[in-house]
Amino acid sequence: IVEALRGMGDACRALDYPIVSGNVSLYNESKATGGGSAILPTPAIGGVGLMDDYATMATIGFKGPDEAMVMIGKSRGHLGQSLWLREIHGREDGPPPPTDLAKERAAGELIRHLLSQGTLTAVHDVSDGGLIVAVAEMALAGDLGAHVYLDTPDDSSSLEGSLFGEDQGRYLCTVNMSADFETLNALVVSAGLDYAVVGKTDASGTIQIGDNPGYSGHVAMIPLTALREASDSFFRDWMET
Repeated sequence: IVEALRGMGDACRALDYPIVSGNVSLYNESKATGGGSAILPTPAIGGVGLMDDYATMATIGFKGPDEAMVMIGKSRGHLGQSLWLREIHGREDGPPPPTDLAKERAAGELIRHLLSQGTLTAVHDVSDGGLIVAVAEMALAGDLGAHVYLDTPDDSSSLEGSLFGEDQGRYLCTVNMSADFETLNALVVSAGLDYAVVGKTDASGTIQIGDNPGYSGHVAMIPLTALREASDSFFRDWMET
């Protein structure tokens, strides 16, 4: 707990992050499952910010088909302590992804600038579940499909890392095809960050992974209807049980 608080303090100072509330549950448990289910003793904090212009607020939903999906931030395919590792393999091990607070701040400030300029049409942070979960949430919010490009056809671990890696400081953004990509790229590079086009939106009603130029394989095609049912059914099924 002490080291967690020290780390949070370092992050708040580096990011100039205003804390307005917080809580730590050390001994809470649920007895609903017989043996009890402990809540991990993790500090939680809340912050607040002010927007100069409400009209520039970022939203996650895709806004239209044929827009480029751009990843801002470095993707290394980190899978330690990831949602993929826990849900698919039942493991909670490995180190968490490393954090570069200077790049975290640079990325946040760049995203804010690009939004104020009207360059980005949608933005989502890439966190639990990695790239593919962010794509799914943006597609469901906008009711539009997407084609996700892949660059690693022969290495299954790299493929999994590309889709589910939880590297920090990344934002998945959509950009109109008429945008000035050279200027966008220059801004990202000048901020000391990485940039890559990772796909495009479409009106297919599915999320397609693979089958893009430079990648000879097809990984999956997932209908939004199936994703929506899986997403929306959780509380319904949980309450019914």
